[in-house]
Amino acid sequence: MLSADRPATRLATRLSFLVAGFGMACWAPLVPFAKERLAVDDGVLGLLLLCLGIGSVAAMLLTGVLSARYGSKPIIIAGGLALAVMLPFLTIASTPVTLGVTLLAFGAALGTIDVAMNIHAVEVERAAPRPLMSGFHAHFSIGGFIGSAAMTALLSLHLDALASSLICAALMVIAMVIAWPRLLRAAQAHEGPLFVLPHGIVLLLAALAAITFLVEGALLDWGALLIVGAGLVKDAQGGIGYMLFSIAMTVGRLGGDAFTARVGDRATLVSGSLLAIAGFVMLLLAPVAAFAMAGFVLIGLGASNLVPVLFRRAGTQTVMPTGLAVASITTAGYAGVLLGPAGIGFVAKIAGLASAFAMLAALMAAVTLSAHVVTRKA
Repeated sequence: MLSADRPATRLATRLSFLVAGFGMACWAPLVPFAKERLAVDDGVLGLLLLCLGIGSVAAMLLTGVLSARYGSKPIIIAGGLALAVMLPFLTIASTPVTLGVTLLAFGAALGTIDVAMNIHAVEVERAAPRPLMSGFHAHFSIGGFIGSAAMTALLSLHLDALASSLICAALMVIAMVIAWPRLLRAAQAHEGPLFVLPHGIVLLLAALAAITFLVEGALLDWGALLIVGAGLVKDAQGGIGYMLFSIAMTVGRLGGDAFTARVGDRATLVSGSLLAIAGFVMLLLAPVAAFAMAGFVLIGLGASNLVPVLFRRAGTQTVMPTGLAVASITTAGYAGVLLGPAGIGFVAKIAGLASAFAMLAALMAAVTLSAHVVTRKA
């Protein structure tokens, strides 16, 4: 049986995160093709895309249960391979119903590997002499960049969507085959209860994860509208802000383990959340585009290591099984991404988009104020 503290297990964990980010990002360039193939309007497309989120959240709840009983290895393999298998089917689904069902399955695969790989990462990091979680999450971001770039490049070479997706799926299968024998055989498997209602410190960790993911989802869906509406950039340049945010988050996570090892989890949460709040202030008060773009960068750098710390604390708490705690946090995070932007839109309609973003800064302050509680020893 492989030791948790070995280069092979760390490689397998990184590959799992890479595949999850890669697979999710491969779908984005295929959306316009799906809309054209099915000849649906934006409203129907929105409902179809919601199927992906529903599948993810449902699978996350089940994955925590299965990983708690059987360990994370078989769940990671099943989720990663299913993600690869379902990707090409997204390009040939010929009716809204078939695409909706396929997106449910694709989302379920994504939710499955997402929870299981984080449970595995907690186990691997626990056996290591230094923090590793930020680096693992950086590979999800790197996978996302590679996936979107690879799919876009293949489509730009005039390969059809099916052929492009088959090539990307093959790369995912190869990565999972490499990871397969290197994953821990029974990480976190135990004979405890299959379900524990989230409670105690896990509820707080889940709430903070929801806030952090909400920030990311809001910047993706509303960031461009904020700076375009303020007259800082033209419509065609609205996406630059989120691009800078994503780059800053990836860079922050690549250096996050070394930073956390030096200052500790509590200081990482405090400094990161304060940096993100400062970024929101710059974004909201920016007189010119450069200040707004700097705000996006600060938010990305500040938020980059918050979620990795929250997952790490899920591995150290003792009020419920680690696998179920990680599933709760991951599900809450996805809920923040899926439901949060709609809430931002509701607030924006009442008080304006700037006020909605100010609310995000206020919510981020909850991370600062809770840092002492979530990092104290049990």
